[in-house]
Amino acid sequence: MTVLLQQILDGLTAGVLYAAIALSLVLVYRTSKLVNFAQGELATFGAFLTWQFHDWGLPLSVALPASVAVSFVAGALMERTLIRPLLESSNHLGLFIVCLGVLVTLLQVEAWIWGYQVKEMPNVAEGPPIALGPTMISRQNVVIIAACVLIAVALWFLFQRTRFGLAMRAASDNTPSANLLGLPVTATLTFSWGIAAVIGTLMASLVAPNQFLQPGMLLPVLLYSVAAATLGGLDSPVGAIVGGLVVGVVENLAGTYVPGIGQDFKQAVAFAIIMIVLLARPQGLFGSRTVVRV
Repeated sequence: MTVLLQQILDGLTAGVLYAAIALSLVLVYRTSKLVNFAQGELATFGAFLTWQFHDWGLPLSVALPASVAVSFVAGALMERTLIRPLLESSNHLGLFIVCLGVLVTLLQVEAWIWGYQVKEMPNVAEGPPIALGPTMISRQNVVIIAACVLIAVALWFLFQRTRFGLAMRAASDNTPSANLLGLPVTATLTFSWGIAAVIGTLMASLVAPNQFLQPGMLLPVLLYSVAAATLGGLDSPVGAIVGGLVVGVVENLAGTYVPGIGQDFKQAVAFAIIMIVLLARPQGLFGSRTVVRV
């Protein structure tokens, strides 16, 4: 029983990361109707910036906000220069290719600047693990969970309690009507990409001590996060959180207890979740169903 509880706790801890990255995917999808497959590498690049600033002598309390600020600008510039022209021309294939191109380019740039040797990112929280009954959790993982909760609360407040958040919701629900009402649709697009990059950088920097900072660090995590967003619904922030936690627990339990899967084939669980959801409920558990009028 102790092993089972520990596996569930580890799965929830991993699921928090999947949920946070899934939230950034949902944020972009709601405004752009695009799954940004470069999100994981954008986050990894941000983590490299955090490491670099710290390596130059800045304390982590300064290095992390600095990399977050740079990431916001990078995400906003990506939307403005690469994504928006293709969105305006409805070039969906071009958007997909651009995202893959950014992913590959960032991989090569990271390898060129920092190499493939693993960088050691310091923990935000040091000290012995915390006992939760018969299970244990590291202090760094507690910080990661707290960060995800704060991100979720901040996004809820943004969408539900601010004028700009309401404009973002209106623009994502009905862009033509939002334009007619004079809402800042283009600004919401740029802001959503910037915030998505911020979420990715923050989470990547916090998990880097556990994940080993190197090019492609979050590629497997991106797969799980896409599965989480698909499960919960690509337009549902709540679904992203629930989906991330479910995927984290399921893949961890499957890797431990299902014969033939083990730790080496856990990624197949994410593919299985994506395929099952797309076949059984394409809009996800919490996503809105698309209605086509004829």
